[in-house]
Amino acid sequence: MDTLIKIGQLLLSLSLLIVLHELGHFIFARIFKTRVEKFYLFFNPWFSLFKLKKGETEYGIGWLPLGGYVKISGMLDESMDKEQLKQPPQPHEFRSKKSWQRLLIMLGGVIVNFILAFVLYTIILFGWGETYLPVKNMTGGVWVTDSILTATIGLQTGDKIISINGEQPERYNQIVRKLLKEGELIVERNGERVSLQIPRNMPGILSENSIKSKKRLLSYRFPWVVDSVMSTSQNISAGLQRFDKIVGVNGQEHLYFDEYMPIMDTLKGKEAIFQVQRGGQIVDIALKINNEGKVGVYPSQLPTLDSLGHIKLVEVKYGLFKSVPAGFKFAMTQLIDYIDDFKLILDFKSGAHKGMGGFAAIGGLFPATWDWLSFWEITAFLSLMLAFLNVLPIPALDGGHVMFLLFEMVTGRKPGEKFMEYAQIAGMAILFFLLIYANGNDIYRWIMGMKG
Repeated sequence: MDTLIKIGQLLLSLSLLIVLHELGHFIFARIFKTRVEKFYLFFNPWFSLFKLKKGETEYGIGWLPLGGYVKISGMLDESMDKEQLKQPPQPHEFRSKKSWQRLLIMLGGVIVNFILAFVLYTIILFGWGETYLPVKNMTGGVWVTDSILTATIGLQTGDKIISINGEQPERYNQIVRKLLKEGELIVERNGERVSLQIPRNMPGILSENSIKSKKRLLSYRFPWVVDSVMSTSQNISAGLQRFDKIVGVNGQEHLYFDEYMPIMDTLKGKEAIFQVQRGGQIVDIALKINNEGKVGVYPSQLPTLDSLGHIKLVEVKYGLFKSVPAGFKFAMTQLIDYIDDFKLILDFKSGAHKGMGGFAAIGGLFPATWDWLSFWEITAFLSLMLAFLNVLPIPALDGGHVMFLLFEMVTGRKPGEKFMEYAQIAGMAILFFLLIYANGNDIYRWIMGMKG
């Protein structure tokens, strides 16, 4: 069921993005009185699931969910319809329009995608606001949940992040992304500052490790506050209550949840006395530890820990007028961050290409339960991603057409139709290779995950 919910969110999000992207091309084409022959969600080789002819345009839904398209008269696109181009240019055709008009038609999809992201982020900030954990409020430092960070750069549980490449991340959720870039990590450890080096191939190391380990890389340290006891736990009747704070075991005090993990590993199959803080008093409670080193007690997470005063979150609310510039700023920040991450893929020595993913990776971004806030946040991000990828100067993408149009506007000469035909074929070959490679990575990770 969890997988079906993720697939449902993925299809709804991509369908929305594709339709609006193609609508951007359609709107500008109609503004400049250019005929649009087809408007399709998904591709329709050989047959369509649905189609309807209205005016000059055929609207439809294809069966191959790899994108969508608008077929504009007088333009060589992925349909590779060359017969039309053998005829003299007609006033309603793309090739008859002025270069700046053709440029806007080609950029229409990207413009709509960026506007959509901006509008969604504005709505999110206005409706839900922002809640985040500042790095400065992580008084216990980080919890290194995957040993790869310790083995690679020497980061240890309890380290407090001072700066990454000269900048202190403001928010907890920015730390991992900033650790992908080669440079210097400065932490505070036992009251002293320690310099750690981030290798150039850090993205590749993390990508390879993610295949073997399903753990997240790090977390904030938090006290062990009881949220609930599993119904199948042998400690269901031990006397624990919600919001009890576990502060020690067998007389030894411990402040953070992560400190109990290695201790319970040494007590597998045994019973231990846990010290529990409840209403200002310390209560001893005997808990049985199973053969996996667990007691079957769920720890509380954010925002419960915030409401109890254990970890301080920052909550920002936006009025209507403040949410608009904040939404634009948030969209720009997300776009710049994505471009920075994309640059790592172009640096082959970084190994970031190993982390490229296809539809399964994108689907994995969505939560296993339907949550509208998460859905719109991910859809806004995907809209920015789609906008950026589409302006890459690859023939067959909008950016390829834009590149040739800019050449024409600067030189006053159109590229030859034969050249454009070969460029389109080359661009499609590149896109198919990238599509196969990215989804091949998904399949490889799935196979290795099954073996693990």
